[in-house]
Amino acid sequence: MLSNRIKFRHLHTFVEVARQKSVMKASQILHVSQPAVTKTMRELEDILGVPLLERDGRGIKITRFGDVFLRHAGTALTALRQGFDSVSQEVDGSGPPIRIGALPTVSTRIMPRAMSLFLTEKTGSRIKIVTGENSVLLEQLRVGDLDLVVGRLAAPEKMTGFFFEHLYSEKVLFLVRAGHPLAHENTPIFDHIAQFPVLMPTRKSIIRPFVDRLLIANGIGALPIQIETVSDAFGRAFVRESDAVWIISEGVAAADVAEGKLVPLDIDTDETKGPVGLTMRTDMVQSAALQILIQTIREAAEDV
Repeated sequence: MLSNRIKFRHLHTFVEVARQKSVMKASQILHVSQPAVTKTMRELEDILGVPLLERDGRGIKITRFGDVFLRHAGTALTALRQGFDSVSQEVDGSGPPIRIGALPTVSTRIMPRAMSLFLTEKTGSRIKIVTGENSVLLEQLRVGDLDLVVGRLAAPEKMTGFFFEHLYSEKVLFLVRAGHPLAHENTPIFDHIAQFPVLMPTRKSIIRPFVDRLLIANGIGALPIQIETVSDAFGRAFVRESDAVWIISEGVAAADVAEGKLVPLDIDTDETKGPVGLTMRTDMVQSAALQILIQTIREAAEDV
């Protein structure tokens, strides 16, 4: 009886509302009206007999029952997507699609080499690579929109239903253009850093807590000229043409440092070091093409 009453639209709507934490945003993505989303959610709650959403200030949040059901709803949608992909593969003769979430720290350092190795295998699989904040990528991984996330290890509370394979470790760097005033030898950096614009990782990024602790430990409670961004393109361009300081994972700008275009400040950041690797769902059934891609990522990481 339960399986006959719960429809695909119930699962799809719930997962999108859970991801967006907003009925309005979910309705825009699903291309339906807000009342329709609200009605679908009420139907699902009536079927399950438990509340899935509750008010949180002006927004909403998922209840404990909702968190539990979300894992199963995400798994169900993933299974349906995998079935669709399998049928599509038979129809058009291509390999199963692979959807990868890559944090900025690996987008320039690991993925280009990994993709070059993967393409030589001629699996026929279509590849989609997206980047963004870790929390967003993990939500997409949880509901089956991604098959794999490559980047830093998330906080323990974010890893429910996932497993992590360590590839290497990296730390955060304070980067400036060549010739920057703070790059001069014996300059007391933390005494003067507040005089310059500072590009900070966003509050939802994995490395932000490490950066905050490092700054506080060195007497920096707040920075008057602070810009939060996860855009490596903006960070790279802005720092090259200004006196800004860019606080970023070393992998994001490894090539710029190697070429001498950006210079790391003389700051001990060893305490910000953290593991980088592969995050996957524990219930994931890996296609042959995905297994090959994972192997090429491992090989690319060996050169780090």
